[in-house]
Amino acid sequence: MSSFCRIKLNTLFAKKQLLPAIAFCFALLSCTTLKAQFTMSSDSAFNAGSPNTGRLWGYAFGDFYYKAHSDALVRGGSNQYSGVPQKSNAFALRRVYLGYDYNITKKFSAELLLAAEDNFTLTSLTGTTTTSGDLLSNNKLSFYIKLANIRWKNIWKNTDLVVGQVSTPAFALLSEKIWSYRSVERTIADIRRTPSFDLGVTLQGKFDDKGNYGYNVMVGNGNGAKPENDKFKWFYGDVYAMFLDKKLVFDLYADYQRMNWIDGFHHSRNMVKGFVAYTTPKITVGVEGFINHGKNDVVGINGALKDTTNANAAGISTYVRGSIIKNKLGFFARFDSYNPDTKYNNSTFTKYTGFTSTYEPNNKEDFITVGLDFTPVKNVHFMPNIWYSKYKGQQAGSSNTDHDLVYRATFFYVFGK
Repeated sequence: MSSFCRIKLNTLFAKKQLLPAIAFCFALLSCTTLKAQFTMSSDSAFNAGSPNTGRLWGYAFGDFYYKAHSDALVRGGSNQYSGVPQKSNAFALRRVYLGYDYNITKKFSAELLLAAEDNFTLTSLTGTTTTSGDLLSNNKLSFYIKLANIRWKNIWKNTDLVVGQVSTPAFALLSEKIWSYRSVERTIADIRRTPSFDLGVTLQGKFDDKGNYGYNVMVGNGNGAKPENDKFKWFYGDVYAMFLDKKLVFDLYADYQRMNWIDGFHHSRNMVKGFVAYTTPKITVGVEGFINHGKNDVVGINGALKDTTNANAAGISTYVRGSIIKNKLGFFARFDSYNPDTKYNNSTFTKYTGFTSTYEPNNKEDFITVGLDFTPVKNVHFMPNIWYSKYKGQQAGSSNTDHDLVYRATFFYVFGK
């Protein structure tokens, strides 16, 4: 025990404060021990996969927003500002990450990611409102476990096996990184809540040593961070290829999940998605599109007539981002077009209802965002931008065209990597 602790302990004995003294010295000794055991790892050692090296990292983004116009019918489902009243304004955190990566050995590493993300509201045309997200009952943000997995590196040549809660192949591993503005908006597949993470097992591999060609396959619960609630699994897979020194990128993704499978009612969904981008430090152009086939996913209604039918949702997203002043000022612009049901049949039905909340069938959507990216130092961004979503009803004779318009000052910062 240090002489400082002895002096402090004697003083506190005299004042009949034994328990606080013991706690004080124990904390001091613990801190000394922890300091000896957990020294900070250098980036080079961690990136090289040196055993017993770790990295604490995180990021956060949010905005000050002003909603200039609101859709009168409160459409948009899980869109960021659906249901937010016109002329509302607020400072809001939309995501906070805190992660820790650790190399157990050269062959094994572990990943833990805590996330706090804002709520979103689902409001149907009938006025039914449900809320999902990470707010506590008192409306405070709370961390939850988003990723928790162990990676077995090179289980065979150029292929890793990852077990636990892990990023899916849907977009987080490639297309989201090339878009690079998740702090502004999700990718078009993410907006429809295709899982970005899931609990399961995945293989992440490369067909060549340079990583120009690769694949990701996964089987998971299909329920994100929530416990499994059915007997069906979600199957994911994608393959990618890169050319011209990885400037030109192609990716093909597909998934499948049964959601209900009983006599007389087979309900499932499967997505096929393509992505192509040309990316350089000066300019990046990308296109991402999907078709999501929902088997028996909507109910057509015409008076007393009700019939369950298939629905094909289709979406395409095009964007450009680039540099105006190197490492200081950039720009981005994006346009999405989305049709929730390309099989919409007005001659037979007057309206539809959907089983999947994020694929409400009655309204087409167009999305636009444009903004600037000011970077005073590396990993710190201030981004004034416009967020616009237009809705158009698909019912026969419908003139229900309206929009949500939001002006935002977005901030985004990264630490630890």
